[in-house]
Amino acid sequence: MSWSTGLLGFVAGLLISVATAPVGVSGAVFLLPVQVSVLGVPSPAVTPTNLLYNVVSCPGALLRYRSSGGLRGPLTRLLVAGAVPGVVIGAVIRVFAVPGPTVFRAFIAVLLLPLGAWLCARTLRPARHVAAEADPPSPRATRGLALAVGVAGGVYGIGGGSLIGPILVGRGVPVAKVAPAALACTFVTSLAGAGAYALLSLTATGDIAPDWALGLTCGLGGLCGGYLGARLQPRLPETALRLLLGVMALGIGLLYAVRAAS
Repeated sequence: MSWSTGLLGFVAGLLISVATAPVGVSGAVFLLPVQVSVLGVPSPAVTPTNLLYNVVSCPGALLRYRSSGGLRGPLTRLLVAGAVPGVVIGAVIRVFAVPGPTVFRAFIAVLLLPLGAWLCARTLRPARHVAAEADPPSPRATRGLALAVGVAGGVYGIGGGSLIGPILVGRGVPVAKVAPAALACTFVTSLAGAGAYALLSLTATGDIAPDWALGLTCGLGGLCGGYLGARLQPRLPETALRLLLGVMALGIGLLYAVRAAS
């Protein structure tokens, strides 16, 4: 890895995590196209490299959320309990039976485009309508959702906060509650996923191991940016955070829709 590639990776991780940490997203879903198209990380090594980024970058924001008490509560436990087995399943699928990249891009676009539009629309409605319709998912539904997100994270190394965050916030769960729980889920599942890939690399062929230098460099940028983003979160109004999450979902969905179509 050249110094210019390392510097670009650090800056990308820093800027992405500053913007995403306040809404509980590690930023790996944004970093994935940067790694593939700009930094030239081969597939499937890009998946464990992204998971390595999550492992290194998340503690900065989690440290800040822990000091403010944001990690306490049942939502964090529900997400972790559902997502950890999912990420192991996803790692096995990625190595032995992964679908093509076009399928993944189309899936993300179909999921996030309407989800982002729905979240923005609900946020822009009068508060009384949003409050009347708020219906947080049950614990069983939350665990099932976390399992599905864990599988996606294990296959593509995208964390999961970018998927589960908009759904929970759109169902009425406050951003201040979702953000630390989603980041904790991303960290634990990425740790489990990276371990799964390390074991699978002993028995399978191909570029399964992560790009350690680039993953660590991007992660260090994310570590600094995540802490800064978590410090900003209490100073941002709920409406702004919900709109940010909705716009991010729309942006990611549009990006992958264009890539799938091309």
